[in-house]
Formats: sequence, structure tokens, C-alpha cells
Amino acid sequence: MRHERSLAVGALSFLAYTVYALRRHARFETTAYDLGIFGQAVRSYAEGRLPVSEIRTATAPEGFAGAAYPLLGDHFHPLVGLLGPVYALVPRVEVLLVAQAGLVAVSVYVVTRTAGWVLGLSYAASFGLQDLVAFDFHEVAFAVPLSALACAAYTEGRWRAAAWWAAPLLLVKEDLGATVAVLGLLLSRHDRRTGLALCAAGCVGAVLTVAVLLPAAAPDGRYGYVHQPHGYGVGDGWDTKAVTVALLVAVTAGLALRSPLVLLAVPTLAWRFLSPNPAYWGPGLHYSAVLMPVVFAAAAEGLRRCARPGRWVSVVALAAAVSVGTGPLSASWSPDFWRDPPPAAAAREALRLVPDGAAVAASNSLVPHLVDRTTVYLATERALPRVRWLVVRDGDPWPAGQAGAVRRAAEGAGHWRRVHAAGGVTVYAREGRPEGRIPWRTPTAGE
Repeated sequence: MRHERSLAVGALSFLAYTVYALRRHARFETTAYDLGIFGQAVRSYAEGRLPVSEIRTATAPEGFAGAAYPLLGDHFHPLVGLLGPVYALVPRVEVLLVAQAGLVAVSVYVVTRTAGWVLGLSYAASFGLQDLVAFDFHEVAFAVPLSALACAAYTEGRWRAAAWWAAPLLLVKEDLGATVAVLGLLLSRHDRRTGLALCAAGCVGAVLTVAVLLPAAAPDGRYGYVHQPHGYGVGDGWDTKAVTVALLVAVTAGLALRSPLVLLAVPTLAWRFLSPNPAYWGPGLHYSAVLMPVVFAAAAEGLRRCARPGRWVSVVALAAAVSVGTGPLSASWSPDFWRDPPPAAAAREALRLVPDGAAVAASNSLVPHLVDRTTVYLATERALPRVRWLVVRDGDPWPAGQAGAVRRAAEGAGHWRRVHAAGGVTVYAREGRPEGRIPWRTPTAGE
């Protein structure tokens, strides 16, 4: 019976995640960062190449002048290559959204089978998973089921299975090596050889990727996330960081704190809170998704130690109800979510003018809809020399201020012809051949 219930919860989650993600994409709410970038990565794999992205050149290091940025020099995520054959069969960027929904739903099945259907439903509705599904696509989607399987094996006393499920996390993202190492330490209390081997693999893997593999693939020979251009210190933002911790505790009503498994959350929280980038501090975006399997597996183990578990389960269910009513997926209950907003219709009309195979620069929310059939860059002034088409949408939140600047640059250059303007979307066609090189340099004073 538990297996059937777990399958039902997992299937329901997959349906909800998929429908929401695809509908959000159809409304032009996905973006170049990150669905567009990963769309280009998976397309590269499907074509038998290492992953590169023309979009990522918009934020490449100073001095980079290539046509596409090597993504394995940005983050170490070779496991994303598993989607290459799928994309080769169905060359649509929506494949990534469906795959992400499926990966998360697998973790829902695992957690439900381990923790019961109430905790399973609460996990499916947790803020970390909802935010991941509502944030385009990200490589941590692969970490979610792997973490769930490793934690489930740990709670069931299958020490070697836990190590085998955890080891592939080293191929998901470079920061997960520390998590693998901590799980190895926990395992060493029960199976010394297996635990110490996993701990060593986590440490060596983390150092190898950050110090050797990523710099070797990066154009400037450096791992770019060590020194980020943000003026914040460790002491800043603790009001936001406290909210993140509070939500992680509240989502399981504190049950996770009753299990040593909760220590697996420490490495991720540590690099996020020590970073000078404030985008990492809060509970939103995709950064908390990888913590959800950890805290719910810890909660399941903690629940077994409770004298009166029924009361705890009721509180967790209440927290889940709040998440369902306030999380991103709650938009699915609104009739407006199922209607095409006028800006989406205008964007769809404009994109029809861009021919297949073209080189095009486009605004942030338009890029994912061009990834499958064009070579697409983010619409910035320095991308203009490489493209023959430009599609600019007013009001895109990022990159801030670029829409007007790019439009003025195109109209002032003399060789761009406006071919369409409606609903806040403007399309330009270039007369003559692109120059083929982006002038990457910092403007001097007065320019």
C-alpha cells in the first residue's frame, strides 16, 4: 500500500510541476538566465559537443571575445549531458522543464515511500521545490532525487547504497562535494570503510573541480565565483539569512533537528551565507531545493524518535497547507494564469518574423523561445556585431536599462531596419553582414 501511495503522490506532483512549468513558459515568464543557457548546453550535448552558450557571453569575464562561452568553465555539471539524447529526439527547450519536473517527482516518490504520505505531500509542496520548478531550469534538479535516494538509504541502514547514490552529486555541481564529504562522515559511524571512502571522494572531488577542472575549461583560467564583484561581507544580510534558516526549520516543524542527517544542510548554507552575493542568502530561487530532501529525510528519522508523532505530523501538514496557498504554484488556481496576457501574444507574433537558423539578439524573456531554432544572444550593445536580427521587449527586468540602449544603438548605427513594432516588442533586421567579433572592453571615461 505504501508503494502505491508513494507512486500516486509522485505522479500527482509530476503533473502539477509539469503543467505549471510549461504554462509559465508559454506566458513568456521563463528567461535567458537560466532556461536559455541550459537549453543551449543541452543542444550542444545533443550535437555531440561540449556545452557552450552564446547567452552566457553577456556576463563573461573581461576580455572574452569568443562566440560562445564554455559552460564547464562556469559550473561543473556534466550530469546535465544525460538530457542530450532526449533533446536530440525532441529538440524543444520544454524538454528541460518536463525533465526537471520528473526528477523532482522521483524525489517526491522516494521521500513519500520513506516518510509516509503526509510528509511526502508536505515535501512536494515545500518552498524549495516550488521555487525550483518556478525558476526555469537548473542543474540542481539532478541533485534532488540523488540526495533523496542517498538519505533514504541512510535512514534504512543501507550504508553502501547511500554512498553510491551520493557519489554522483560530484557531477551535478562543484559545491556539492562538501555535502558528499559530510555524508561520508555520518556513514563512517556505521560503516567505517565506506564512510571514509565517500568523505575522501567528496573532498578530493570538490578540490579537483574548483582548483583544476573549472579553471582548465574557463577562458580566463580562473574559477569565477571565488571573488565575486559584490561589496558585502560575512556580517551582512543576517536578517535575510535568518529567514532562510527559520523556514528550513519550520517546513518540518523542527523535526529535522532531531536527526544528525540535518548536518548535510550545513555545507550548502555555509557557502551561501559566506558569499558576498546577496542572491544566495534568501530562501527563494533554486538555492534551497537541494536542502529539501535533507530536511525531510531528517524529519522522517526524527519522527521515529517522538513519543507522540501524531501531533508533529499535524503541524507539518499545516505548514504544507500554507505552502500550497502561498507558494509559486498557487498561481495555478487563478483563472488569469490560464489566459494569455497581451504581452505574450505580442511577443509570439514578433518572434515569428525571425527565420530559423538566424543569428539573433533578444531580450531576456524572449530568448528561451528562440534557443531551439536560432543562434541567440542576450540583447546587449556588445552582442549587436554578431547578429542579423534584434528583438527587444520593453519592460524586461534584466538586464536593466538595456532595451532602450540597444534600440538606440541599432537605430543610430544606420544599418538596422525596423521591421515590426507592436505590444512593446520591436524587431530589427540588419542590412549587410555581421562583423563576427564582439568588442569586449571597458569603456573609458567620457564614452
